[in-house]
Formats: sequence, structure tokens, C-alpha cells
Amino acid sequence: MENTAKPAEKHNNALDEIIAQRYAEAEELKASGHNPYPNRCEKKQTCAKAKNSPDDAEVCTAGRLVQLRLMGKAAFAHLRDFSGKVQLYVAKDNLGEEAYTFFKKHVAVGDFVSVTGHMFVTKTGERTIKVHKLDLISKAIRPMPEKFHGLQDTEVRFRKRHLDLIANEDVKDIFVKRAHIISSIRKTLDEKGFLEVETPILTPDSGGAVARPFQTYHNALKMPLRLRIALELYHKRLIVGGFDRIYEIGHMFRNEGIDTTHNPEFTMMELYQAYGDVNTMADLFEEILANAAKAIGVEKVTYRGQEINLVPPYKRLYIPQAWKEKFGQDIHEVLDGRQFKREPLAKLAKEQGISFSASDPDSKLFDELFETKLLAGYNCPVIALDYPTAVSPFSKTKPGDPEIVERFEAFVSGSEIANAYTELNDPADQYQRLKDQAAEKAKAQGEDAENADILDGDYIEALESGMPPTGGMGIGIDRTVMLLTGQDSIREIIFFPTLKKLEEKEEK
Repeated sequence: MENTAKPAEKHNNALDEIIAQRYAEAEELKASGHNPYPNRCEKKQTCAKAKNSPDDAEVCTAGRLVQLRLMGKAAFAHLRDFSGKVQLYVAKDNLGEEAYTFFKKHVAVGDFVSVTGHMFVTKTGERTIKVHKLDLISKAIRPMPEKFHGLQDTEVRFRKRHLDLIANEDVKDIFVKRAHIISSIRKTLDEKGFLEVETPILTPDSGGAVARPFQTYHNALKMPLRLRIALELYHKRLIVGGFDRIYEIGHMFRNEGIDTTHNPEFTMMELYQAYGDVNTMADLFEEILANAAKAIGVEKVTYRGQEINLVPPYKRLYIPQAWKEKFGQDIHEVLDGRQFKREPLAKLAKEQGISFSASDPDSKLFDELFETKLLAGYNCPVIALDYPTAVSPFSKTKPGDPEIVERFEAFVSGSEIANAYTELNDPADQYQRLKDQAAEKAKAQGEDAENADILDGDYIEALESGMPPTGGMGIGIDRTVMLLTGQDSIREIIFFPTLKKLEEKEEK
């Protein structure tokens, strides 16, 4: 632990003087036999429960002092714990002269105290504890953030989340809602007979998606390992092994860019249902999202400046039909089996004002056309179905149309929050698509596309043992929380988002 006993030697500003004074005060208390950091304290009720106790009832609670108003022989204060705040009335006549003198001299805003007293109602109608016993249980060395304006600087808020939570009560509420949302998802799935599973985070192959992984090395095994970027391939092995309904909520890691909707470490939920399909998944998605909204008491939210109605059913947008209506052509005109036809796709992109370079993969052109043109105007939840096979290597094709797959993605105000398939279970077809995907990735990186390795050869072997018709779905937990709490930045709904080092920021 860093030695901060004499911080004033390191700095010369007002804050450091306060810190030095409080360290000195803590030492003074210890020397006088008053331990400012006792091992335990007395607390029989939360602040909220104490506040709701009947008049004259004795209560015993503890928390942080967040407001203090001294008035000579008496003081009013507010005590806060996780449950909420309660007002304290601390008077010399009730506490005793010695204890009240100690209180005035050594207790300040930010300190933790334990109090015992009786409930009463002040003339202004506020339920208050009349304190007759008060103990200092943790002395705060640093002063709290300014109480009236809260902590506004976003850099400080995200780097020092503890101060953000102290100063801004609405921030705590966001994370409470996050917990309730995740609990609701678990409840919905548990009640439908899904089993929660755990699969490896460190893997030989990051598997199941195209993204740049974080890489490390295991010294004992003398082999490289990667942090997972998806759950898919392990989950489908479990379906092969006989599990019918499974899900996992866990962290994924992608060594890519950071913006308002991306963090290198993020939370995903993936589930798989044997004997289901993409339509099963679409119905389940509606139920999961609607139940999560109910769990935090919302039916409508304001997200990205738009009012979003979360009550199902949600709009279902069939891509081939929307493509025909928007661009006046059959989507098959830009498709060639498992690939796109570059020339007609590029021509359409130019006509629609899409900027791209010759090195951009075909999938990027499709994504731009889809997201900027077909999704335009849809703010409330929309489930987009029937994607080209060229951008869906793990999904089954539609019967009679090998160029379109049974897949959906769910969007809200242009942000993707879910992705689902009728899972591909033909090992020969899967092998060829993985080869095509690996070749496209290698080509984009200037590598040998002909000899590119597929993502996970062991997965093909598992499929050869047989997998029943299966529906699979992934839901971005962070983006779902952003939506349901009306937050535009992922940093607002992750306790400790990944940030650039301060030294690097200052150098630039």
C-alpha cells in the first residue's frame, strides 16, 4: 500500500493542507485513546428503516455524514447509507457535554458514524433521529465533493467512481437498475428452464466472432492463450453434448477501439435452445427486454434524444423486402452464393452516398447500406431478419434460398443490442463458411487468404457428432442497460470503464 501518511511533503496546495491536518487529527485521536477506525460498530437498522420507524421508537443505525449544520449547543445533520438518508438532531442536552464537545471538534462531513436515538418529527415535518449516543467509526481524510453542485467533471467521475457515487445519488441508481435488469434476465430464462453455465475465459482460440483478441502466454503449458471474444463455440458443444437450454452472462474482451458504445471489456449474455429457431429467439428477445423494463418500472425511455416505447410487439423488418422498397432492386442482385458481388454492391453504395475505399471488405459496404439507409427512421426496438449468408457464417440458410440466412439483429435508435440465428449444424457447410470468413479476414489484413486458418477446427469435429436444430441469441448487457436507463455513453453504466493513463493524456 502506498504510504500517504505525510502527503503535505509531496504537494503544496490547500487540499494537501486539509489532508495533512486530518492525518494529524487521526493520530491525535489514537494518542488520546479514541480509535478513529474501530473494527466494528453497532447498526440495527438501515437509515431508511430507521427513518420509517414509529415516533419515539429507539433506533440504531450508521452511515456517512453528508451534511452538517452546527448551531452552538445543537446540530442538524444528514446520515446516509445505501438505503437512503435520515436526518439527525445532535444536541448537547441529549448527548452530554463531553460527547458533544468531541462531536463538534472531531466529526465532519464525510466521516462515518454510528448513532442511537429516538425518532421524532421536527416542526418542518421531517422525520429525525434525536441522538443520545454517537460514535465515530471511520474518519475521512479527504474532503467530500462539493455538496450543492455534485461532481460534474466526467474525467474525475470515471477515474474516481467512489467520489462520483458519493456526490451523485442518481449514479448509484443507474447501477442498482443494472443489477435489477440482469436479475430479470436470469429470472426470465430460469423460469423457462434454461440452465446457467460457465465456459472458459482463457482459450487457445478466442472463437465464435471476428474481432481482435487480447493475447497472453501460459508459462507452465508453454502456449499462447487469448481472452474470449464470444461464447458461441463452447455453448454449441454443450448443445451437442445434450444440454437443451443454456445461457451465460459474462465478460468478453476485444482489443479494439473505445467509443460511447464500446469498451474493451464488456458484458454479454448468450443463450442456446435446442429444437428452437430464429423465430423462437425473436419471441424470447421481446419477452426478455419487456421483462427487464418492467423490473425497473419503465415502459418508455428517452434514449439518444428519442422517446422509445418498450412495450412489445416490436417491429419486424425483413431485409430483402426492405432492400427492394428502398433501393428498387432485388437483394440477390448483389449476392453471389456465400459472397457479395463487389461491382453491383459498390455501385449501389456510391449511388447512396456511402464513402468507402477499395480495401474495404464487402461486408462493410453492406453494413453501411443497411444501417444508414434501411434502419433510418426506426428508433423504437426493431428486429431485422433474413440477412445475407455472406455476413452470417454460423447461421442456417433459408429453405430454398442459400443466399439468405435465418438471422436477426435487434436495434434501438440505430444501436444493435441483440443478434440471433437458427444455428448452422451442417459440419461441411460450417467448415466451408469458416474458411471463407478466414480468407476474407486474411485478405483484409494483407495476408495469404488461400492458406488462412479457420477459427476453430475442434468445433467442426464437435458438429460431426450431431447437433439438433437450435436457436441461439446474444444480447449486449451494457447496451441494454444504456437503453433502459437512458444513457448515451457506456461509461455511465460500467463502474470502472477502461481509460487512457493520465500521463499519456497530459503528454498529448
